[in-house]
Amino acid sequence: MWTYSKKLQYPVKIKNPNPAAAKIIMTQLGGPDGELAASMRYLHQRYSCPYGEVTGILTDIGTEE
Repeated sequence: MWTYSKKLQYPVKIKNPNPAAAKIIMTQLGGPDGELAASMRYLHQRYSCPYGEVTGILTDIGTEE
């Protein structure tokens, strides 16, 4: 059995919130051209690739993104 505790690995205290910077960061991580979307595209191509020798490369690229 496991328990889930919602806490950060390192405590974060934000003194001056900056909504413009937060919007840029969120766009890069979760937007249509962000890191997560790119990673998912590479990993999806890995499972639909007809060549066995390319799947390892796509897995490495997808996990690195």
